[in-house]
Amino acid sequence: MQDEATVTPVPKFSSSQAGTNRVLFLTTAQSYRADAFLEAARYMEVEAILAIDMDSELATTGKHGWGLSFADIDASLLQIRRVHQLSPLKAIIALDDAGALLAAKASAVLGLPHNTPAAAVAARDKNVMRQKLVSHSLNCPRFIRVTAQDSVSEVATEIGYPIVIKPLNLNGSQGVMRIDSEAELPSKVQRLQSILQPYPGSPPSDFLMESYIPGDEFAVEAIIVDNQLEILAIFDKPDPLEGPFFEESLYVTPSRLPASVQKEIGEVTWQATQALGLGFGPVHAELRINNRGLWILEVAGRSIGGLCSNTLHFGAGDSLETLILKHACGMPVQNVATNSQARGVMMIPIPQAGIFRGVDGVDLALQVPGITSVEITAVEGYSLKPLPEGNSYLGFIFAEGADPATVEQALRLSYKQLEIRMMPEFELAVPD
Repeated sequence: MQDEATVTPVPKFSSSQAGTNRVLFLTTAQSYRADAFLEAARYMEVEAILAIDMDSELATTGKHGWGLSFADIDASLLQIRRVHQLSPLKAIIALDDAGALLAAKASAVLGLPHNTPAAAVAARDKNVMRQKLVSHSLNCPRFIRVTAQDSVSEVATEIGYPIVIKPLNLNGSQGVMRIDSEAELPSKVQRLQSILQPYPGSPPSDFLMESYIPGDEFAVEAIIVDNQLEILAIFDKPDPLEGPFFEESLYVTPSRLPASVQKEIGEVTWQATQALGLGFGPVHAELRINNRGLWILEVAGRSIGGLCSNTLHFGAGDSLETLILKHACGMPVQNVATNSQARGVMMIPIPQAGIFRGVDGVDLALQVPGITSVEITAVEGYSLKPLPEGNSYLGFIFAEGADPATVEQALRLSYKQLEIRMMPEFELAVPD
């Protein structure tokens, strides 16, 4: 634990902001989520402090860039307590899974409402999550945590092919791979280990091996208010996610599922949050449906990733981030129903590994009826990797329309207008 005299300097506050609601956001340098939450804070006239999981000397100093080590819980708790003593915090919100445990522990220390540390662990560690779900008799894949001492072949045989291997705590389907036969097993396990331990000579990491669950996949966005789960949206995922990798593509809401099935999804999601111990704030869940019922794939104590929250608007136009911020600050959360307009997003995939050179056809993509925005988030000149090694998207396409089918069609047509330019990394640009 760091000595208090050597702790990184805490952010300074202007006297004009004394007495305002003050919120600490925990995020990562790679996150898409910070801008939307900072905009919500400005809209609500809430002072936001952005703590980034990086060395303090690398983070931008000042109000909107404070470096903290999320892995060094003790040192970060000490710094957060000093901030709170200088100018009390109203809430601590983890924008990504990486900061969930620190947010929970810091909130507990400061007496702020939040999920418990145990719930934060259960919602991030996929092995713990599976154990909790099974203990509450909820449908989830057969699973085994694989260690360096285990025979992967024997574990796979015990589970039964097809299987899925995945990291214990990465996001965005990074490292998740389907394996249909023993012949594929060694190479894909090695591929996963290369993702988890990219440096030669590192000891192998534990990972999860589980049975593949067929079926259509859906996402649930919700918030727990006064010990009740409020379903904010159910997203259809029209593209089949069958592997060998599981890259997200289309999200469309409202769902086209029958009302009875949507009700059941809400009930199962609530049961899953209770199994994990989640009792406060946003929830994002992933489920599959087949002839054997509903299956919980993931439950996270955070909001939807990427820029996908742009598809959601509540009440008089509140964003998802505004809704979450209101709840965290103890303000009333009312009228959580989304408006009737169908909306959707396409996460633009990275077509191949290489250096990103740009995207042509954005103007044509924007001309497709129903398209509201095309956001290219990748930076030209940077190296990009597709799944399973990658953990980001090239950008996002947004659409709205009279019904989900129209929105889906618009997203697909818009994507066809784009020409993504990639350069293999071994090719060097030669000056004229």
